[in-house]
Amino acid sequence: MPVHLSAPVGRKRPVNLTLSEDVVASAKRYSHNLSATVEALLNSYVQQQERERHERQQAARASASEWNAVHEAVGSFADEHSTL
Repeated sequence: MPVHLSAPVGRKRPVNLTLSEDVVASAKRYSHNLSATVEALLNSYVQQQERERHERQQAARASASEWNAVHEAVGSFADEHSTL
């Protein structure tokens, strides 16, 4: 699966990564610029995590909305047991 590298965005800074020598050697056969490849893969990972987080938030909002609709329609399930 080829990695499509996009133009770098933002300032670059050096970081230290600890990677398996075998993985690095294998990756060098497919990429002449490991930094750009790792950056593209990491960017893709971050975008996927953000999409999943957004989807979880939407699902939670929908669930809360549905629960509130039930509460407004029939009241609280605890109302019949309240001692107040």
